[in-house]
Amino acid sequence: MGQTRVTGSGEDPRVTELRTAVSRLRRELAGHPAEFPDRGIAEDELAALDAMAVTGAPEIPRLRRSLLLIAGAIGSVSALASALRDVRVAVDLFGEPPRR
Repeated sequence: MGQTRVTGSGEDPRVTELRTAVSRLRRELAGHPAEFPDRGIAEDELAALDAMAVTGAPEIPRLRRSLLLIAGAIGSVSALASALRDVRVAVDLFGEPPRR
């Protein structure tokens, strides 16, 4: 089992990266003027990602599920692509879910 580095604050740097990326995408989504049908889904899943990050030990399958729902909900909004990519990169830091 690998060891996880922690920052000076004691927080896992992957969690810090996830919280930063989620915060950025939430801000950009809130500031985006266009309404689209699945906006509420994206907002709910971003809130779920943030809540998981706050616990400090998010479940990888749940992280990936939320990421897929967010990508499906806002994937066609090009103005949010960069922030969405940052969330994907942050989720990828946690690795792959265990195979069943």
